[in-house]
Amino acid sequence: MPSVENSTMADSKTKSAKSANKTPPKSPADPAKEKAAKRLSCESNSSLEGAVAGELSALEEAFRKFAIHGDTRATGKEMHGKNWSKLCKDCHVIDGKNVTITDVDIVFSKIKGKSSRTITFEQFKEALQELSKKRFKDKSDEEAVQEIHKLIEGKAPIISGVTKAISSPTVSRLTDTTKFTGSHKERFDPSGKGKGKAGREDLVDASGYVSGYKHAGTYDHKVQGSKFLAL
Repeated sequence: MPSVENSTMADSKTKSAKSANKTPPKSPADPAKEKAAKRLSCESNSSLEGAVAGELSALEEAFRKFAIHGDTRATGKEMHGKNWSKLCKDCHVIDGKNVTITDVDIVFSKIKGKSSRTITFEQFKEALQELSKKRFKDKSDEEAVQEIHKLIEGKAPIISGVTKAISSPTVSRLTDTTKFTGSHKERFDPSGKGKGKAGREDLVDASGYVSGYKHAGTYDHKVQGSKFLAL
């Protein structure tokens, strides 16, 4: 009998342990609450990402604008040496005294990889750090980097305007129709306006008058005038 009782007690303990390990059934969730929770989670994640991106937005935005300048296939993630030089010039990193175009080229060659022709944004910051030591010699390393960043943040490539025609005595002489001679003179009227086809071809005068006759068209007036006097 003790063995039967022991086995019964063991079975009851096993059943109670299994029932204790079972997870109680979940109550049906509210769909509206789940959507609200997901929306709040997404908003918090996006705001966090925006805050992280905003830390470098001013400098990185300038980097990307210069990186894609003049290259429709550029992604903005890498910058060529030509655009790097333009950035340093347009943002006044080059002052002609402490930093020259030669210094800019040397730093670019030093920072980029041996087989590479471009620099990434991280390499771009390294290059600026190198130039900041020369550009702002009277400031500490940290202050110099901040100052050179201020020169670039929020800037964009300067686009040159349309080239204007330069007037010169030679050009003026060649375009002055009053000084034309020969057949070229016949192509323009006294005001300088072109005659078109009449100035390029000899048109047949079918008026009946001799070429160069100055009183063409006055015969009828003379005849009518004489008849009036006779009356």
